[in-house]
Amino acid sequence: MLLRLLLLVCALLRETNGVPVSDVNLKTWPPEGQVMEGKKLVLVCSAAKGTGIITFLWYKGALGLNLGTKTQRSLTAEFEILTAKQSDAERYYCAADNGYGLSLSGLVSITVRIPVSRPVLTLRVPGTQAVVGDVVELHCEAQRGSPPILYWFYHENVTLESSSTPSGGGVSFNLSLTAEHSGNYSCEAANGLEAQRSEEVTLNVRVPPEERRDFLTSGVLEVLLGIFCTTVALLFCYWLKRKKGKRSARDPLRSPPSPVPQESIYRNSPSPSQLQPVYENVNVVNGDEVYSLVYCVQQEEESTAGETWGSEFVSDFICPGTKRTINGCA
Repeated sequence: MLLRLLLLVCALLRETNGVPVSDVNLKTWPPEGQVMEGKKLVLVCSAAKGTGIITFLWYKGALGLNLGTKTQRSLTAEFEILTAKQSDAERYYCAADNGYGLSLSGLVSITVRIPVSRPVLTLRVPGTQAVVGDVVELHCEAQRGSPPILYWFYHENVTLESSSTPSGGGVSFNLSLTAEHSGNYSCEAANGLEAQRSEEVTLNVRVPPEERRDFLTSGVLEVLLGIFCTTVALLFCYWLKRKKGKRSARDPLRSPPSPVPQESIYRNSPSPSQLQPVYENVNVVNGDEVYSLVYCVQQEEESTAGETWGSEFVSDFICPGTKRTINGCA
């Protein structure tokens, strides 16, 4: 009888001095419920008030799947998930009890971030082989990775384009081909964690035979036109010399006066008194234009009526389809 009275007194004293747990809260580490796949997740349950030995419990999901229980004389306890998996992305809560009834925390959402896997680059051409003028589709996709994912496309390590996918998946990039687009291509994917680079894919762009013929033909024509213009200028000077010789043969007693010196209208050219029939490349005057000069001296002669004839004769030959100007005889 005395023992019962003592137990009753102890229970009354405990109820008078004990403090129930209250303000139970659940926090996570890493903070904000963001954890990388394969890393450790810690669920920290704490109570603002409470005396004595406290029992802590952790629950997963809205149905309250019990994960674990700890009993200790402390206001804080931890539960660890050593290796977080994608299936651990869920809502969690905890509870605490020191004999006065359970006190629950609020729900906390856990997000498991998945790093991107190595992306795969695919080149999609209209036919069996890429040809100049085709539009090739470059498709880059990482099979795993939490969105959003940002992609970059590279040609010989030079960035061509970048694009992002807010909900995951791959992206495509269209490229109109020229002969310079032959080479190695790759792409890269990242989602705020570690970036991954794809393997290189080689693209050979074929130039159609007709385009090669057009290119070679235009070059040959330019060379032939240049030779033609030079030949015409030389023949013209030769004709003037022949004409001068015939006139001298008709009137051999007359001695023509010395030609009147005139100032040259061309840069870097000798004075008219020193001119001989010659073909000369003077210099590049403007951009790609090359001026070629041909000088022929034609002396003045008196006609039978006492008049003088002849003077410096200047003719310009402009070759169509080229940037080369050939100046005729002076």
